[in-house]
Amino acid sequence: MDTAAEDLTSHALASVTVVASGEGLSLISGVMHTASWLLAFWWVVALTAAAACVAGEGLVRRLARKASAERMALELVPARHFDPGLEEIFRRGVQLARASTSMPWWAPRRSKAVQIRLRADGSSPLRYRIEGPAGGERLLSITPFGPAVTVHRGRPVVDKPRTHTVRAEFILRGRPTAPLREVPLAPDPLQPLIDAVSDLRAELGDLAEIRLDIQRAPKWALRARRVQLMSDARRVERREAQRAARWVRQDATGIEDSLTWQVQQLVSGKQGAGAGRRLVMPPVPRRVDRAEALGKLAEDDHLVRVQLLVMCASNTEGRAEARLAQLQAALDVFGGVSRWAMRGLRVGPWRFGADRWPSRRGFERRWTLGHCQPPRPNWVRLEELTGLLKPPTVHCRLPLLPGDLPTFRHGDPDLLLQGIYRGPDGRRRLVATHAEETLFEVGVGKAGGGKTERALAQAIGWAHAGGGLMFLDPHRDSWSRALPFLAHDHLMARIALIDLTASAPDTQLSCWNPIGMHQGQTAHEVVEATADAYASVLGWDDATAPRALTILTNALAVLVAVNEAACQTGRPEDQATIFHVRALLTDPGFRTTALAAVGTRLDEETRSWWRTVFPTLPTDAFGVVLNPIARLAANPVTRAFLGQPAGIYNIRAAMDTRLIVWVCPGGNGPTDRLITALLARDLLRAVRSRRDTPEAQRMPFRPYFDELITLTGAAPETIAAMFEDFRKYRVHVHGMTQLLARLPQPVRLSLVQNASTLASTAGSQSAIAPITAEWGERPSADVVATLDRFEHYMTLTIKGRRIGPVQITGPHLDKVFADKARPGQAAALERAARTMAGAEPLDQLTTSATNQLDRVNRLLTQLATTAQPATRPQQGDYQ
Repeated sequence: MDTAAEDLTSHALASVTVVASGEGLSLISGVMHTASWLLAFWWVVALTAAAACVAGEGLVRRLARKASAERMALELVPARHFDPGLEEIFRRGVQLARASTSMPWWAPRRSKAVQIRLRADGSSPLRYRIEGPAGGERLLSITPFGPAVTVHRGRPVVDKPRTHTVRAEFILRGRPTAPLREVPLAPDPLQPLIDAVSDLRAELGDLAEIRLDIQRAPKWALRARRVQLMSDARRVERREAQRAARWVRQDATGIEDSLTWQVQQLVSGKQGAGAGRRLVMPPVPRRVDRAEALGKLAEDDHLVRVQLLVMCASNTEGRAEARLAQLQAALDVFGGVSRWAMRGLRVGPWRFGADRWPSRRGFERRWTLGHCQPPRPNWVRLEELTGLLKPPTVHCRLPLLPGDLPTFRHGDPDLLLQGIYRGPDGRRRLVATHAEETLFEVGVGKAGGGKTERALAQAIGWAHAGGGLMFLDPHRDSWSRALPFLAHDHLMARIALIDLTASAPDTQLSCWNPIGMHQGQTAHEVVEATADAYASVLGWDDATAPRALTILTNALAVLVAVNEAACQTGRPEDQATIFHVRALLTDPGFRTTALAAVGTRLDEETRSWWRTVFPTLPTDAFGVVLNPIARLAANPVTRAFLGQPAGIYNIRAAMDTRLIVWVCPGGNGPTDRLITALLARDLLRAVRSRRDTPEAQRMPFRPYFDELITLTGAAPETIAAMFEDFRKYRVHVHGMTQLLARLPQPVRLSLVQNASTLASTAGSQSAIAPITAEWGERPSADVVATLDRFEHYMTLTIKGRRIGPVQITGPHLDKVFADKARPGQAAALERAARTMAGAEPLDQLTTSATNQLDRVNRLLTQLATTAQPATRPQQGDYQ
C-alpha cells in the first residue's frame, strides 16, 4: 500500500513537471515570437511611439498656449533717487519665483515662468517690464522697493516689421556648479546693457530687447543632476587615486632598483632571500564633499531655471548685428567661472544659431508665447541675478534720447532752445524743453562763461518762433550781439529798443511816464507801483521811513488823479510826471490849484491828509522824498525819458501783442537803479493786471534779466514776487547771475524753489556749491568748476519730471543761427526799433520835459475853474 501511494505521488509530480515544462516552453516561444515580430515590424512600433510623442507634444503645446493667453504685464518706472539694497532686490527675486507658479494645475511647466523684458526702442533708454501669469499680478504689483518705483499696468507692445532682425539665445557655459560673477550695485549692473543701446536711433528703426525668463527649478531634474554630479565627482576622485597609486608604485620600484638602495641593503646585511620588497600602501580615494561637488546646486532654496533670449532689429543693414555684438559684450560683465555664452556654431562667416534652422522656429515660439524651455538647464541662484531683478538705479548713467529731451526745431513755438547735447555715440544735437513747462530759468556762472550767450540764443529762437519777450540788460552789449540775427523783415515791426546808455544831444531816446494814465491803467495800482519802486531802492519801509512813504504816496495820488482827469478830457499831452512831485510839495499855488482841480477824484482819507496833516509837516521833511527825484532831473537822459506826458513804453501792450522789447537802463549807479526799480515794478503791475484776461487768451511772454545782482539790488522784493506770481499769468522769467550767494535771500529762495531749469557754468567752487547742493553733489562743485567755456551742467523739466543734471554745451549764435545772420540789415533794424519805441532826439525831449510844468498848470487852472464852488478848497487849506 505504501508502494502504491508512492507511485501515485511520483506520477503526480511527473505530471506537474511536464505541465510546468510545457508552460515554460510556451513562454519562451511567445517571447521569441514577439521578438521576431518586433524585428520584422519595428517600424510599426517606431511609428506608434513617434505618433504618441507628437500627440503628447501637441497636447502640451496647446495647453501651454492656452495658459500663456492669460498673462499680465507690468511696467516699472524708477524714481531718480531709486537706490535699493541687496535684501530688497533678493525679496523681489523671491516674489518673481513665487509668481511663476501662479498658474492652473493643468498648465505645462514651460508656461510657468515670469519674464523680465529689458527693451530699448527709442522711447526711453531702457524700459523695464515684468510679464507673467495673470494670477501673479497682485503679488508683483506691490514691490519691496516702495514708493521709489512706480508700477503701471503695461500696454501690449506692437512692433512694426523691421528689414533686418537678428536673434540669439544665451546659455550658461563653464562649470555648471560655479556661480556667475558677483557684480556690485554701484555702478549699476545694468550700465553695460544701457551703454550698449545708448546710441540707438529710433528714426532708423533700431530696436533691442532682452528677455529673461525665470521659473522654479524642477526637483526631479535637479535630483538627477545632483546624482550625476556626485557620480562624476566620485569617478574623478577614484581616477585621481588610481593615478596617485601608479605614481607611488613607480616611485617605490625606482627606489628599489637604484644603486643607492642596493648598497644600503648590502651594508645592513638584509640583502638575500630574506629581504623582501617594500610594502607600498596605495592612497585611498578622498571622500567627496557634497557642498564642494554640487556648488550652487547643493540646496533647493532660491534656485531657479532661467532662459535668456535677445533680439535686435533695424531698418539699416548691419546695425542689428552690431547691436547684438554690443549686448554680447555687455553680458560678459556677468561672467566668471560660469558665463553667458551665445548658443550656436560658427562656421567661417556664418553662425548657425537661433537665426537659422532648426532653432529659429523654437526661438520664435518661446519669444512670442513667453515659454521657458531652454535647451540645457540654466540653473542659477537668485543672488546671481541681482543686477537684472530691478530697474535702473541712481547709480546708472542714462542717455538722453529725443523722447526724453526733445530736439530743437527752428521756428517751433512749442520748444525753447537749451543747448547742444552730445550723445554717447558722439552725435551732437540741439535740444530744447517744452515752452509750456519752462516756467522759470536760473543761470549761474562766472563772467564770460556763456550765460548771456545761451540766453540770447534762446531769446532769438523764441523771437523767430513768434514769441514775445523783454531783454533787460544794464550794459547794452546783448543788443549789439543779437542785432544781426534779429534783422529780418518779419521781426522789425515787433522790436522796440529802450536805450538809456547814450547822452549825445542827437541821441534818439524813447520816453515813459510811470504815472501816466493814457494807457488805461488803474489809478491805485500806478500809485502803488511807483511808491514801491522808490521804497525798494531807497530802503524805505513802514518802520524806517513811514513819513517819507506817506508823503510820496499822497503826492503820487494827487498827480495820478490829475493825469486821469487830463486823459478823460482828451488832453493826455498835459499829464504830470514824476518830476512834478517837487512842485506839489514846495509850491503852494500849484498845490492849491491841483487839489482844487482833482479834489473830488481823491478819497476822503487822502483829502483829509492834505487838509490836516500836510500843513503840520516841517519843510525839511520833504528832502528825503525830493532828493532822488532831483538826481533823476539832473541827468538829461533820465529827465528826458521820464519827463514826457504820454510815454510810448507800455509793457502790458507788449505782452499782449508779442513784441520784442530790449531795455538798456544804462548802468549800475543810484539813478540807474531807480530807473530799473521803476521798470521792474511796472512790469509786476502790468503782469498782475492780466487777471482781466481769460487764461487761455494770455499770450506767453518771457522777460530775460541779465545781471540779476544789479536788478535785485534795485528791487529785491519785486524780483522775488516775479518768480512767485508770474507763472499764473503765463509770464516766464529767465535770470542770470554770477553769484547766487549775492542775491537777497527772498530772491534766492524763490529762484531755486521755482526754477524749471537750473544751470551753471564754470566758476569757483564756493560760488557753485549752492547749485550743486541742490543737485545732491552729483556732480560735485569741483567737477562743475573745471568746465570749459560755454559748457553747462543743468537740470531741466520735461513732461513734469526733472532731467539731469546733464552736461550741455551752450549754443553759439554764430553757429546755431548762422543762416539767420543779416549784418547788412542791422542798421535798418536799429532805426526800426527806435521808431517802434517812439524815440525822438534827446534835446527835443529835454525841452519838452522843461516846458511840461507850464502845460500842467494851464490844465489845472481850467479844471479848477470848472470845479463846483462848494467843493473848491480855500487858499489856506493846504498851506
